[in-house]
Amino acid sequence: MRILIIGGTGNISSYVTALAVERGHDVTVLNRGQSALPDGVRGLVGDAGDPESIEKAIGSETFDVVANFRSFSPQQVADDIRIFTGRTRQYLYISSASAYQKPIARLPIVESTPLRNPFWQYSRDKIASEDLLVAAYRQAGFPMTIVRPSHTYGPSLIPLEGGWTALQRIRDGRPIVVHGDGTSWWTLTHSRDFARAFVGLFGNPHAIGQAVHITSDESLTWDEIARLLAAPLGREPEIVHVASDAIAREVPAMGPGLIGDKAHSVLFDNTLIKQLVPGWVATTPFAEGAREIVEWYLADAARQKVDADLDAAFDRMIERYGS
Repeated sequence: MRILIIGGTGNISSYVTALAVERGHDVTVLNRGQSALPDGVRGLVGDAGDPESIEKAIGSETFDVVANFRSFSPQQVADDIRIFTGRTRQYLYISSASAYQKPIARLPIVESTPLRNPFWQYSRDKIASEDLLVAAYRQAGFPMTIVRPSHTYGPSLIPLEGGWTALQRIRDGRPIVVHGDGTSWWTLTHSRDFARAFVGLFGNPHAIGQAVHITSDESLTWDEIARLLAAPLGREPEIVHVASDAIAREVPAMGPGLIGDKAHSVLFDNTLIKQLVPGWVATTPFAEGAREIVEWYLADAARQKVDADLDAAFDRMIERYGS
């Protein structure tokens, strides 16, 4: 199939691009042209936030599948509906599992779980974008498929508040901050597992008009996540638990993602994606993914960047809330 991927070089989309090529698809990536592309991928230069640049880049071309990994606003979705109507057999929109209602009323989360997140603008924009796609499908048959990833990671993405700053603290034998009491459940999905399910949706007529999440079946507490990241460093982390609200007051940038997502226990029912992509299952346990993350960072000192302001904020919280 002829595949257009908008983005194509990010944490998730790079795995999708590589796998699509491996499976024999004719892959074109449209982005700002600032990252190298894998062999066998054609590059187009355009800006996902500039519809004129997209139209100029693709000219009169049509595609079997268009997947947009760089859409964050309803206006972008409205532009894509206009641009790709009649020019693709399937439009894959990457939404977010953070769009599911917060607080969560019932587990496990299924695709029909209500969408509402009053705490995070990012999630509200995803919900509004989904609404446009659903309306376009119902009213005009626009061939959309909505995909909701949860916390999806690769070697360069540390799924712990503070990123490398937190891991360096563990490495140095200093305490780290974990939100809440560390016992809420969370789901982490490796990008290569996500990619296998996502590419399996390409050209799937049963996925048209559907919303589906793609996540691992593994559930971990946040304390377990911290311990699994510390293990490859040869350390046992010293954990100080701080309420999410308190972290948000100290480091406002962390607030929406915590209160609007990570502070809530999640458990996903993956029945639908397994029906749409028979045989798919996430196979990478986080113990393995954590080793990959630590090895990637330790392989190059330039990757080991400590945020001094954030490090100081952690010290203040630990002094205030540590026992």
